[in-house]
Amino acid sequence: MTRSADAPPPPRVLGLFDASCIVIGAIIGVGIFFTPARMAALVGSGPLLLLAWLLAGFIVLAGALTFAELGARYHRSAAQYEILRDTYGPLPAFLFVFCNATAVQGGAIGIIAIICVQNFVVALGQTSLGPGWSTLASVGLVVGLTAANVLGVRWGARIQNATVLMKLLTLVAIGALGAFAPVQDTPVGRDEVQSKGVLGVLAALVPAFFAFGGFQHALWISGEVREPKRNLPRAILVGVVVVVVVYLLANWSYLRLLGGASAVAASKTLAADAVARAAPSVGGRVIAAAVGISALGVLNAQLLSGPRLVFGMARDGRFFPAFGRLDARFGTPSAAIWFVGAIAVALLVLAGEKGVDRLLTGVVFVDGVFFAATGAALFVLRRRGGEASFRTPGYPLPPLFFVLGAIGVVVGAHLDPAVLPATLIGAAWIAAGALLYFVRFRGK
Repeated sequence: MTRSADAPPPPRVLGLFDASCIVIGAIIGVGIFFTPARMAALVGSGPLLLLAWLLAGFIVLAGALTFAELGARYHRSAAQYEILRDTYGPLPAFLFVFCNATAVQGGAIGIIAIICVQNFVVALGQTSLGPGWSTLASVGLVVGLTAANVLGVRWGARIQNATVLMKLLTLVAIGALGAFAPVQDTPVGRDEVQSKGVLGVLAALVPAFFAFGGFQHALWISGEVREPKRNLPRAILVGVVVVVVVYLLANWSYLRLLGGASAVAASKTLAADAVARAAPSVGGRVIAAAVGISALGVLNAQLLSGPRLVFGMARDGRFFPAFGRLDARFGTPSAAIWFVGAIAVALLVLAGEKGVDRLLTGVVFVDGVFFAATGAALFVLRRRGGEASFRTPGYPLPPLFFVLGAIGVVVGAHLDPAVLPATLIGAAWIAAGALLYFVRFRGK
C-alpha cells in the first residue's frame, strides 16, 4: 500500500479562535447540565462538590500543559495518531484510531444526536416525536452535519464557533442567575446531607474528569491550523482554562439556586430546576434549548475533527487509501468524514440507543487509556530530544500528575460491576481491530 505522506496537505485555514472553539466545544457537552447532581450525591456537601471540580480541573490543566507541548512538536493532521505511532508502534496507534473512529466517535455521534433532537423537541413545547421519528430526525441531523463538514473546514468551524459562543453564554447566564437572581440563599457550606469526605471526592473525580475530556481534538485537526507551533498550544490552554472557569461558575450557581448539595443531588433535571428557581415560566424550555445547542456543538466537533484521524492514518499507509485523499473541490477529507458519519448512522439504526450506549461504554476505556498514554509519550519524546516552541513548565510534574490522574479515573470508572458486560463487548471490538490490522495493514 502506498503512503500518501508526500501528497499535498490540507490547507491551513483555522486560526487561534477557531482552534480554541474546537477545544471548548469538544469538552463542553451535555454533562455539565446533569453530572453535578451525581457528583453531589457522591460528595455530600457543596464545598466538596466544588473541590472535586477544582481537583479535576487541575488534572486537566496539567494535561493541557502536556498536550500543548505535544502540539508544538506534532502539528500535521492526526497528530495524536503520529505521537502514539512514534512512541509505542503502529499497532497501538492503529487500534486507537480504529476504536475511536468506529465505536467511540460513531457511538458518541449517534447518542448525542438523539439527545440533541429530544431537547430541541422539548424546547419547542412538545414531549416527543413519537416512535421511530426521533431516530429518523437524529439520522437526518447526522447526515446534515456530515455534509456541512464535507463542504469545507470553514463551514464546520463556523458551526462550531456559533455553538460554542451560545453554550458559553448559557453557562455564564446560569452563573449570573446564581449571583443576582432574588432566590433564597442557602450558603454553600450548610448542606442537609452528611459529607462523604475524601473518598467521596475521589469517587466524584471520575464523572468530573470525563466531563473535561475533549481537548485532544486540537491534535486531530492540527493539520489545518495556521501557525500551529504557536496556535495549537495556545488553543489547548485557552480552551481548557475557559472550561474550568465556567464549570466552577455553573456548579456554584446550581448550589446557590437550589440551596445546597442535597437539593442538587436530588434533581433529575438539574440545570432546568436551577433556572426555574429564578425564572419559573421559561426555565425548562430555555435549558432544553441550551442542552440541544450544546449537544449540536459536540456533535459537530466529532464530525469536524474525528475524521482527521482516519485521514491521517490512511495517508500513513495503514488504512484504506481512499480515506487519505482530499476532495478535489472542497479540500476536505470527504471520504473519511462520510465514513465516520456512516458508522454513526449504521450504529444508530442497527443497534439502537441502548445498543450504542453499551458499545460506547465498553470501548470508551480504550480512549481513556490512550489519553493517558499520549500524555506519557512526552517523557519518551523529551528523551529523544528535539525543539518545541512550547515547553511544559514544571516538567516532569504536570505530565506525571495528568497520567496518574487519568489512569486512576479509568480504573475507577471500571470498578463498577455493571460496566463489566459492556467492557467484554469492547474487548471483542478491540480484538476485531487487531485482526484487521494483522490481516490487512501489518508491515505497511
